[in-house]
Amino acid sequence: MKKLFFSFACIICSYYSTGYAQTGVSVSPPRVYFESDLGNSNTQKVTVTNVSTKNSLDFAVSLGDWEYDHKGENVMYTANTLPTSCTSWVTIKKEDNYFTLGPGERKDIDITITVPNKLSDKSPVSTAVLYVSQMNPVDDVDSKGAHIKVSIRSGIKLFHKLPSAKNKKLEIKNLIYNKSKNALELFFENQGDVWTDGKVYTDLVNTQNGEKTTLEPVVFYTMPGNNREMSLNLPATLQKGKYTASVMLDYEDNNLEMGELNFTYE
Repeated sequence: MKKLFFSFACIICSYYSTGYAQTGVSVSPPRVYFESDLGNSNTQKVTVTNVSTKNSLDFAVSLGDWEYDHKGENVMYTANTLPTSCTSWVTIKKEDNYFTLGPGERKDIDITITVPNKLSDKSPVSTAVLYVSQMNPVDDVDSKGAHIKVSIRSGIKLFHKLPSAKNKKLEIKNLIYNKSKNALELFFENQGDVWTDGKVYTDLVNTQNGEKTTLEPVVFYTMPGNNREMSLNLPATLQKGKYTASVMLDYEDNNLEMGELNFTYE
């Protein structure tokens, strides 16, 4: 099984460049949510925009599978690879599979998911990814004036759930201080039956002088059954001493999961 790590908006150039080309595509929203019961359909819309000021772009639409790894990174697969795949349920109009957009032009694409009358997998949640790929690489110039050839592919995550999937539950499994990484290592699990997203909030209290340090919140995304590992980097300016770290998972519907750790920062 081949795994591909993928960022959901990529620019492929003829050589590496740190500049920004003037050719591009905008696809919104980047995440589309569907809900329907067995045998029923649900249709959502995405908008593809050619943000180029001078080039007409040819686009093709295709489907694939994806999942999160333990770090929360996107891992891509060919269509119908994963047991939770819903790529075979997705239909798109024939005229939306391949199209051309002029400079500044946009197009709405209807995505329909039709759930089978019977499911072989017991999971109430299924996923897929819809790719919008530019088929005609174009010449462009980066911010430093270098000539590049640009081709673009964007991915839109598709989420489907049955109406019965309502339980959102995260549980912290472990919280440790990793001295070599100068970070707190947080381990938690999605024990619910639906995707659950939120933020991690971390406070550090120096138990010797009472000084409090608050880390920047970290956004996370999870699917049912995911075991997640996150590194919460400590600031380089943190004073040496004994600390109590309070970590809070704040996720949807005002649900909270908290963990606490005492450690010595040397």
